[in-house]
Amino acid sequence: MQIKEYYDVIIVGAGPGGSITAKTIANANLSVLLIEKRQEIGDPVRCAEAVGKDTLEKHIQPNPRWICAYIKGMDIYSPDGTKVEMKENDGGNEVGFVLDRKIFDRALVHDAAIIGAEVRVKARATDLIIENDTVCGVKIMHFGNEFEVRSKIVIGADGVESKVGRWAGINTAIKPSEIETCVQYLVSGIDIDQNICKFYVGNKSAPNGYVWIFPKGDGLANVGVGILGSKSGEKRAIDYLNEFMKQQLPNGKIIEIVIGGVPVSGPIKRTIANGLMLVGDAARQSDPITGGGIINAMDAGLIAGEVAINAIKKQDVSVNALEEYEKRWRLTIGREIANSLIIKKAFTKFTDNNLNELAHSLYGVDLFNIGIMNLLSKLFKVNKKLLWDIRELIKEYTKNEVENNILNLNNQT
Repeated sequence: MQIKEYYDVIIVGAGPGGSITAKTIANANLSVLLIEKRQEIGDPVRCAEAVGKDTLEKHIQPNPRWICAYIKGMDIYSPDGTKVEMKENDGGNEVGFVLDRKIFDRALVHDAAIIGAEVRVKARATDLIIENDTVCGVKIMHFGNEFEVRSKIVIGADGVESKVGRWAGINTAIKPSEIETCVQYLVSGIDIDQNICKFYVGNKSAPNGYVWIFPKGDGLANVGVGILGSKSGEKRAIDYLNEFMKQQLPNGKIIEIVIGGVPVSGPIKRTIANGLMLVGDAARQSDPITGGGIINAMDAGLIAGEVAINAIKKQDVSVNALEEYEKRWRLTIGREIANSLIIKKAFTKFTDNNLNELAHSLYGVDLFNIGIMNLLSKLFKVNKKLLWDIRELIKEYTKNEVENNILNLNNQT
């Protein structure tokens, strides 16, 4: 089917963020084109595939077709092997899922398509159409032919390597210290608890990052490592992962490998321009601690879709009209990201001994409900000097909370 010359909205990138945006807009009976540069939705997989149950259910009803494991908790191991457990005290109900992203992403696109979104794979955006300082379309290469396709709004959901924002004049540059270099194996033939995600922290195993084991059913698991790009030198992320496999899972059989980068910088300063919004990793909306970005991208996609609908109805797609997107996502997703960034900065100062001491102090603590200030008090007991070193971060956290409380009050009045 030929790509038309005009749509109300064009979305670049058919990951979870782009798909939710497309579904939201199509549901308002607006024309939307969703393009994906790869030939298959969801492939190659570029994440560890874990999500929270409650947050996912806001967007889609869980389906066993794309759920590999039902997660009931997680175990975190300090450098000396001390285990800290995180489980809800509600009879063992699942708190999250490990997905099959190849099936999950296609299910999201399918939902958008049956409502009315047009989807094109192997369709690569090569540039934006910009007139009078306003984005008004995309140049698209599709099976060797280049088209100029116009729209009222363009949404960039094209991942960490996003070009859409840069073409619109938005600074999307990222430093090595603000990106996690990640390698993940899909491993078979291992005996692990299929309801528990495992994390291993420590500068010897994953400097300023962590190793993870996420179950995928039938003796399979995603086993990966993420380290700060600034820590990647002669010893690379894959070297740390190979060492971990040799020590912890020597009988595991590697049947797939995924390599990629995850932004942990916190959001870019602006995610909008005249006629344009950025969603997901393109806007650096992933969590700075975990690197997780699936739910944040979906939440941002929903907001972007709703703002796009209102802007088109009002016939105003200027920065002023799209500012609603900026405000809404920063008040919700952005608040969590800002606090996670503060915690991440604190933990980058930790030695392995600090991590061990903290793990010892957290024995028997309900980490699901501990809260940031209680966690900081634990840190104080562990190492008073360390808390002094991060006092400015604590002030920053407190300032964020005060500002967000004021914003919440303003929104309610």
